[in-house]
Amino acid sequence: MMKQLKNSRSWVFDLDNTLYPTDSDLFAQIDKRITRYVSNFFSIDPIKAKALQKQFYLNSGTTLNGLMENHTVQADDYLEFVHDIEYSVLQPDTELAAAIDALPGKKHIFTNGSVMHAKNVLNALGLDGLFDGIIDIKATGYVSKPDKLAYDHLISALDLEPKRSVFFEDLARNLLPAYKVGFTTVLVCSDKDWSHEPKGARPASIDDKYEHVHFSTDDLTGFLKNTAI
Repeated sequence: MMKQLKNSRSWVFDLDNTLYPTDSDLFAQIDKRITRYVSNFFSIDPIKAKALQKQFYLNSGTTLNGLMENHTVQADDYLEFVHDIEYSVLQPDTELAAAIDALPGKKHIFTNGSVMHAKNVLNALGLDGLFDGIIDIKATGYVSKPDKLAYDHLISALDLEPKRSVFFEDLARNLLPAYKVGFTTVLVCSDKDWSHEPKGARPASIDDKYEHVHFSTDDLTGFLKNTAI
């Protein structure tokens, strides 16, 4: 797998909790906004809304998909609401920018969020201009990771050759469909990061063995530097 990694010419990155550390608490803001949206939509208290939100997430991949499968929601309104957050908690990461820029071939973002959210994150991190494309939830027809159809769209839209492509994710379950079609998979996570996963989707430790995870790291920048050598 190391040889395949070194020979890769397409680099696909998840966005949230992958390109920035979870302790920045950016996604925690989104999580709170999702809870508020669900609370407002169903006119229920935040505790019940949180439980329903996580049920949607586990059953449908994202809260938005759960809402769309079972209720009438305006997806654009939802995305605008949940991404109305403070991006200044992120700081420019010049080392990460240099490491991504040094990778041979094309780089892409594949996110269950929106293009606007992705652009805001990339701007805050100083990574704007480094990526050749963004595949967001709208581009896949609101089919989210880990649904196989989302990956089919990714491959088709970007004309990717999976066996010469690498996929970086902070959620192990989102790496499985990529693994099945031939991507080299990298789990970007540390033990403490599992706290953002709902209990039903959380492994005991990053040291758990996953057949579909080829590499794991808690230092994305260091991993990319070694890969580009």
